Amino acid sequence: MGEWKSDESSVRCDWVTIDCTRNHLCHILVVQEERICKRCGRGIEWRKKWEKVWDSIQYCSDACRRQRVNAVDRQLEECIVRLLSQCASHATICPSEAAREVFPFAWCDQMEEARMAARRLVAEGIIEITQGGRVVDPSHAKGPIRLRKSKNFPPSC
Repeated sequence: MGEWKSDESSVRCDWVTIDCTRNHLCHILVVQEERICKRCGRGIEWRKKWEKVWDSIQYCSDACRRQRVNAVDRQLEECIVRLLSQCASHATICPSEAAREVFPFAWCDQMEEARMAARRLVAEGIIEITQGGRVVDPSHAKGPIRLRKSKNFPPSC
C-alpha cells in the first residue's frame, strides 16, 4: 500500500494480485481517491464494504453524519478566514482565537469544533495547518497546531 499526494488531491494505491492466466499472476495498481469528511475534515479510509457505494460516501462516521455542518461551524470558518485576513501573509493564528471570538464564555469546550473548521478549510485549499513551522496532515495532527494562509487564500478577504 502506498500514498501519492499532489496539489489537487491525494490518492490511495494498493497492489492487487490477480490470476491473469492459468499459471501467471499479474499485479495491478488500484488507485482510490481519498475522501475528506464533510463534518470533521479528516480523511476517510476506503473500506471493502464501501466498494459499491464509495462515490456516495461523505462522512467518516455515524456521529459526523448525524451532526453535519451547521451555522456555528460556518461561523467558525468565517472567523478563521477573517482573523487570517487581518494578519501578515506569513503570520499564524491558533484555532483557539476563533473559538474565543465565537464562544467567549465556553471556548475551551468548542476547541474540537474550531479544529474541525480548520480541517475543512484545509480541504478547500484556503489555509494550511502547521506544527513547529511545518505543514502537517490535518487528519493526523496531534497536539498544538497553528493556522496560516495558503497560496490559494482569497485575496479579497
